[in-house]
Amino acid sequence: MQASHLVRRFLGSLRPGGPGRAEQQWAEAQLLPVEAALWRDLPAADRRHSAAVARRVQEMLGPDATRPVLAAALLHDVGKTVSGLGTPGRVVATLAALTVGRSPQDAERWSRGTGARWFIGNYLRHPELGARLLEGAGSDPLTVTWTREHHRSAERCTLDVRVAEALRLADDD
Repeated sequence: MQASHLVRRFLGSLRPGGPGRAEQQWAEAQLLPVEAALWRDLPAADRRHSAAVARRVQEMLGPDATRPVLAAALLHDVGKTVSGLGTPGRVVATLAALTVGRSPQDAERWSRGTGARWFIGNYLRHPELGARLLEGAGSDPLTVTWTREHHRSAERCTLDVRVAEALRLADDD
């Protein structure tokens, strides 16, 4: 992950409030009822970020921005809710990932720990944990796949290249 992206996300997380009322209504209209409930569980800053990602995807893909694609943009970070970390904890988790390693094996090992290691490990595993939440919610396979793969390099992504690239670019605000 690029440092500029991390700095922008951190600064954005300090701004209070979620998306505006109209933006929230638009976002929820793109989601299945169970998905909308998961989206509402995201912290306000994450909902604001994901709505912006979905709007950028919609601009880039036009009519190819189908409901599952927009749901993927809106829900890609839903797994972060499992960790229960607020902004300070997320900063620590991100720094731990940068210094200790962000491999799936590292995150898995940390998530089996206790205390801070458990929280950090689950935060680092948010793509997989989010995909599991969405599978349980009956989300479209595209939505589940992007959630699982949104931190992978383009070469390791299994989605259609154009869709995957739009989602990646939109998330790297």
